[in-house]
Amino acid sequence: MFDHVTIRASDREASERFYGIVLLPVGIEKTHSGEHFAEWLDFSLAQATAEKPVTQRLHIAFVAPSREHVDEFWRVGTEAGYRDDGAPGPRPQYSPEYYGSFLLDPDGNSAEAVYHEERRRGPIDHLWIRVADLESSRRFYEAVAPYTGFSFQSEGPDRRTFVGESGSFSVVSGTPTEQLHMAFPAADNATVEAFHRAALAAGYRDNGAPGERPVYHEGYYGAFVLDPDGNNVEVVNHNR
Repeated sequence: MFDHVTIRASDREASERFYGIVLLPVGIEKTHSGEHFAEWLDFSLAQATAEKPVTQRLHIAFVAPSREHVDEFWRVGTEAGYRDDGAPGPRPQYSPEYYGSFLLDPDGNSAEAVYHEERRRGPIDHLWIRVADLESSRRFYEAVAPYTGFSFQSEGPDRRTFVGESGSFSVVSGTPTEQLHMAFPAADNATVEAFHRAALAAGYRDNGAPGERPVYHEGYYGAFVLDPDGNNVEVVNHNR
């Protein structure tokens, strides 16, 4: 599963309002809103800056408890004036029981509420990350898979899918997703260090050496690398 997924918004207030409105009908309540970010359990939102620009072209799907909740997500969002990206309905091309609806957030990212046969524990069901080169991205995520809890599951003509204990993400051919931060949990500091060491040995770019980040909380121990499209991938042990 994901430890956390963070996106950056051009207007944090507007995006925080969007996610607050549409996630409440599927039972996902805001758990934090402070100076630096707003949070809905393992999904968080921060203000974009010149150094950390806006997240673009991401698809993020949230767990809905029922088809009726999927309907309500879409109804509440469209009635609040947000842009439709796909009306509620079955999507059997994904799986037999798949039922979803889609909206665009203020920066044009696709947000989905989904109900299907594979019940997830966290609020995030899956991500679709658009990438410039499928095989380059597959190689990266396979290289770090031993440390993230996600492993390669399947491929199609335009996607490669990785699945964890609860949740999945797919890399999808297209204009790349930008400025996504995706973090995976580790049980100990040694796993964080091994992740960073393996990624650098495979030629990937460092974005932060293993170490404590007390700015987040005491005991927070993480390391960061960049995927082939420049998205920030972290493995973190909270030491709790």
